[in-house]
Amino acid sequence: MKKFIVAFAMICCTITVYAQNTFKAVVKDSEKNKPLSGAIVKVLNTDIGAVSDQKGLVTLNNIPSGKQIIQYSYVGFQSYADTLIFPLQQNSPKEILLKEAGEEDEELEEVTISATRSSRTIDNIPTRVEVIAGEELDEKGNMKPGDIRMLLAESTGIQTQQTSATSGNSSIRIQGLDGKYTQIIRDGFPLYSGFSGGLGLLQVAPLDLQQVEVIKGSSSTLYGGGAIAGLVNLVSKKPAEERQLNFILNGTSALGLDASGFYAQKFDKIGITVYGAYNKGTAYDPSDIGLTAIPKFDRFTLNPKLFFYFNKATTLSAGINATTEKRIGGDLEYVKGNGSAAHSYFEENKTGRYSSQIELDHKLSETDKLVFRNSVSYYDRSIGLPNYLFSGVQVSTYSEANYSRKGEKADWVLGLNFLTDNFKEDNNGNNALRSYNYNTIGAFAQNTWNLSEKFTIESGIRGDYHNEYGFFFLPKISGLWKINEHFSTRLGGGLGYKAPTVFTEDAERIQFRNVLPLDVANTKAERSYGVNYDVNYRTSLFDGNVDFSINQMFFYTRINNPILLAATTGGNLAYVQPSGNLDTKGMETNAKITYGDFKLFIGYTLADVNQHTGSTSSTYPLVSKHRLNNVLMYEIEDKWKIGAEAYYFSKQKLNDGATGRSYWTAGLMAEKIWERFSIFVNFENFTNTRQTKFDSIYTGSITSPIFRDIYAPVDGFVVNGGLKLKF
Repeated sequence: MKKFIVAFAMICCTITVYAQNTFKAVVKDSEKNKPLSGAIVKVLNTDIGAVSDQKGLVTLNNIPSGKQIIQYSYVGFQSYADTLIFPLQQNSPKEILLKEAGEEDEELEEVTISATRSSRTIDNIPTRVEVIAGEELDEKGNMKPGDIRMLLAESTGIQTQQTSATSGNSSIRIQGLDGKYTQIIRDGFPLYSGFSGGLGLLQVAPLDLQQVEVIKGSSSTLYGGGAIAGLVNLVSKKPAEERQLNFILNGTSALGLDASGFYAQKFDKIGITVYGAYNKGTAYDPSDIGLTAIPKFDRFTLNPKLFFYFNKATTLSAGINATTEKRIGGDLEYVKGNGSAAHSYFEENKTGRYSSQIELDHKLSETDKLVFRNSVSYYDRSIGLPNYLFSGVQVSTYSEANYSRKGEKADWVLGLNFLTDNFKEDNNGNNALRSYNYNTIGAFAQNTWNLSEKFTIESGIRGDYHNEYGFFFLPKISGLWKINEHFSTRLGGGLGYKAPTVFTEDAERIQFRNVLPLDVANTKAERSYGVNYDVNYRTSLFDGNVDFSINQMFFYTRINNPILLAATTGGNLAYVQPSGNLDTKGMETNAKITYGDFKLFIGYTLADVNQHTGSTSSTYPLVSKHRLNNVLMYEIEDKWKIGAEAYYFSKQKLNDGATGRSYWTAGLMAEKIWERFSIFVNFENFTNTRQTKFDSIYTGSITSPIFRDIYAPVDGFVVNGGLKLKF
């Protein structure tokens, strides 16, 4: 199978087809299907342009080879842009349908994606990518301005799994797979892997993010080990000529506070972005069980970044991310400072997260570019419980050099990278230390080839050498077929791997107590293969009054010989690797209906995840096999945003053998917008769904609780609201 994939990719990357640099189009009214005479069509960033004739026909000549963005505009109609690669294979005029002003744009039409290491727009990438950007990112920020848990959790196929009942720590699951199989990166830098993944989702806020890109399925060919289930790329905002100065002040009924600000501006040769935030939580126990559902915490964040524009070809950026936090949960009286023999349980997390990023971007020509980047990360965390302390420091580095070329028919990306990951555990007792030192060197190549205007193939290979687990060969291939203006379809797959560490959801859930070090000599890396297939359909109904789109995806991922945490002698827990596999299969359905100022989003996820060990098979715990996402938005541009949402989670198998019950949550959000400021209010989980209403979260006594799995909300109904300022 590997030989076939590689051979097919090589064939795809070498075939070329003759084409001409002339482009013809017929511009029409999308509702009446009549030609639009006088429509302006131009090639952006050039002097090439023309006006359509009485038949709506326009011809553009002498278009430069390579990727070009063609823009269409007509008075009273919404502008439209399309990305094409010249020369084109066929010369027949392309039909362009423009919508009257007031109708909704396809919001993700021209979003440029960076997670695929290309500069293509989302509609022209064979790899399936989901993007949270613009208004959606802003709306999710209203609901939880302090972190990105809700932003990700409300996406189809993604589940945030809470791993601590009292501290609120959470990890992300894509298509039902454990959080260790998802790689979270920021601007291409892996800053949240291994030990530093702990509390990661709680310490990233959305205000300084331009967009969030999600690739579901193996992305190891692009970014190395760890991206078996998928990849989340957090894309930071960049400075522009127009100044950005934004502030958010948010308060909650649980006595939480979020205050953050973002500034960005580009001057002649220098640009700057600065994000700063203070986030505060107050110990909160809505169930009156004596334990915190929301811990007490104080977090400070500062992310400054400088951009140096030496000339039109060369840009250097350098930034620092710094976060410090003290978080304590547990017995409510103890957290409030009233500790005693009867109120003595606590879970205290102290973290310091510091990282530097530097990137040099140099254009060799209009089609060729070199990029050099480096990051150094320092992560210090301690977890304290009564009579127990786990602490350590992780120092990791990432260095990369890549070359990209935008050709007439194909785009290329070639690169090398080197990763170091050193974790040193503090000696806090008599247990064996779980320290490790991993180094990985990798090389990758990716080609995106346009067979025609309708069919594109993206293929890639990667080779990684890991100092403990050896060599990994990782091919991938994806295809995009634009069947017509309504239908398109993608098919893709690839191989992946994960170098084992002790940092998993299961170990985090018990604060790493009694977890033995990995026996590296008798452990192999986890290897996987996966495939995704999806179909997209979009159209206008009822004389153009209703826009409808639907995406149907099917997925399958298999992980061979997964690492499992199992009980061993002396009350300890050891990582074992029994013969077998873990697989997830299912589908995702996403539908969007737009009518006037209303938008309805409906999503359904089926995730059937099973653990196969020897001749036995069992359902993987903490996965909702069926999930429904429903969001209705009413928006008057620059005036009002009103939203209602409802989410359904089916029953989940728990680690203790029990089955958690199914449940619904619902919420309401409203925002009134003025030119320079807006006020918002969010009623989160107004159904007051709480696990403590229908199930227990711990056994034993409150002085020495043994926590069960958290599969439903524990904080219940919370109202938050605040003020946003723009200058």
